[in-house]
Amino acid sequence: MPRRFVDLSIYLENDVVSDPPAFRPEIQYFTHENTVEQIEPFFPGLRKQDLPDGEGWAVEKVTLSTHNGTHLDAPFHFHSTMDKALGKKKPAITIDEVPLQWCFQPGVKLDFRHFEDGYVVTAADVEAELRRIGHALQPLEIVVVNTRAGSRYGGNDYVSSGCGMGYEATMYLLERGVRLTGTDAWSWDAPFVHTAEKYAATHDASLIWEGHKAGRDIGYCHIEKLHNLEALPPDGFYISCFPHKIRGASAGWTRAVAIFDEALQAQTA
Repeated sequence: MPRRFVDLSIYLENDVVSDPPAFRPEIQYFTHENTVEQIEPFFPGLRKQDLPDGEGWAVEKVTLSTHNGTHLDAPFHFHSTMDKALGKKKPAITIDEVPLQWCFQPGVKLDFRHFEDGYVVTAADVEAELRRIGHALQPLEIVVVNTRAGSRYGGNDYVSSGCGMGYEATMYLLERGVRLTGTDAWSWDAPFVHTAEKYAATHDASLIWEGHKAGRDIGYCHIEKLHNLEALPPDGFYISCFPHKIRGASAGWTRAVAIFDEALQAQTA
């Protein structure tokens, strides 16, 4: 069956602005030329010239946060509990407990590239965009948000770019059965630098991480640091974003991919 795949993930790499300086990944590369000494202890008496072309193996040592690269946040990242609004508050699930069915579902893209950096998206904004694209949300659909940050990835302003999803916008999605969302920005919420200005003026702590904290009321996951969302139409595709299985963790890295079933599209066109 013909399928087309669109990679929605950024690289894990050195020397590219993908996180604030203190949180960036570090990758140390060992090449075929300098790893023979790693192999020798397994095979006493082995000499470099005994190996084909005198080459060892290639291997990398990586220092990472679970929130580096394109990753899926579990409800446990947002708060210790979840589902308060559903009538029974319970412990928030960790990344290894996220239901796999959440991670492979039809996708919907909301185009919010026109909003200024730091803008907090409202429920009315979400409703207006769904009306514009002619889409009625269905439970478990994966909703991704295309912001201006996608075009700034790798630039010095990436972390401070793009709009963010506010509490009421996030709850609008969750109340309609969405359980997994995503953004091409550094955070689901508005960039901290902009929220900090609002907090300094108001001292209203409810502004901090308001989209994330919606998970207290209805547990959900979101993907951060997606890429290439500009290549997607509003709907008509699936998203696969299974996270790495890290016991008890708040997030897991994912190779997020959009999948177009071209045969099915042809039948329904």
